[in-house]
Amino acid sequence: MMKQWLKTSINLKTLLTLLLISSCFSNGWGQENLSKTPNFIIIFADDLGYGDLGTYGHPTIKTPHLDQMAAEGQKWTNFYVGASVCTPSRAALLTGRLPVRSGMASDKHRVLFPDSKYGLPSSEITLAEQLKKVGYSTACVGKWHLGHKEEYLPTNNGFDYYFGIPYSNDMDFVGDYKAFKESKGSLPTENFNVPLIRNTEIIERPANQNTITKRYAEETISFIKRNKDNPFFIYLAHNLPHIPLFASEDFLGKSKRGIYGDVLEEIDHGIGQIIAALKEEGLDKNTIVIFTSDNGPWLSYGINAEVPVC
Repeated sequence: MMKQWLKTSINLKTLLTLLLISSCFSNGWGQENLSKTPNFIIIFADDLGYGDLGTYGHPTIKTPHLDQMAAEGQKWTNFYVGASVCTPSRAALLTGRLPVRSGMASDKHRVLFPDSKYGLPSSEITLAEQLKKVGYSTACVGKWHLGHKEEYLPTNNGFDYYFGIPYSNDMDFVGDYKAFKESKGSLPTENFNVPLIRNTEIIERPANQNTITKRYAEETISFIKRNKDNPFFIYLAHNLPHIPLFASEDFLGKSKRGIYGDVLEEIDHGIGQIIAALKEEGLDKNTIVIFTSDNGPWLSYGINAEVPVC
């Protein structure tokens, strides 16, 4: 079955990472799982330092679910993303091409902004578009940052469903920028007039970023349950721990590492809920879950943008 799936996919370059991972895991799946088309979930953190998780040695941030994933699966210790900033890194992930080839890299504007005119060109073939050609249901949950206009949104780039914000969570800033810098990246959510979009419709503005991590996990689980009888691909791209930092009441002030730790522990909790949902639906042995970051920390914000462990 896996050979047939490989043959029917058209642009192997955009699928290379997932296919390699599939082959690495295939020996442990057993014959019963090899007869099924695998599901894929890619979870992308934003500005996460490689030393910020328990499995990579952080002494105070508790990430038990990610630690368990690393213990039971693969732990990557040498891995490079496509760029050091958001837009080109995401373009590289979703197209399998160097971002300079898609026009998503620039010396003048390193990322897209709310006043940008363009986005990911329609000529680019995304991972979601390729997977749809072989019968996958596809969803993008979280930060997009490849064009905020409707023609550039996920629903026009191979995704059946979209729930998230169109660019970074610090954009559309309507507060005092000096206060923002002095706050080390932690201000009330009302200071950022970022829209929350479902498919192509703005459903909340400003997005309540205090609860958005929790809602991303809920949206992901809902999509899993709706599509449990079909192969699916979910791209879950968290806004955080990109500055500004937000956590819900259940996690705010609970970690030993301050707001930064609160954020990561809430992300980890949501991932645990997603894994639990896969197990509940009997999909855990046929779903590959990948967690990584778009790039490293935003070091100018110091303690609220954790420094990598050296």
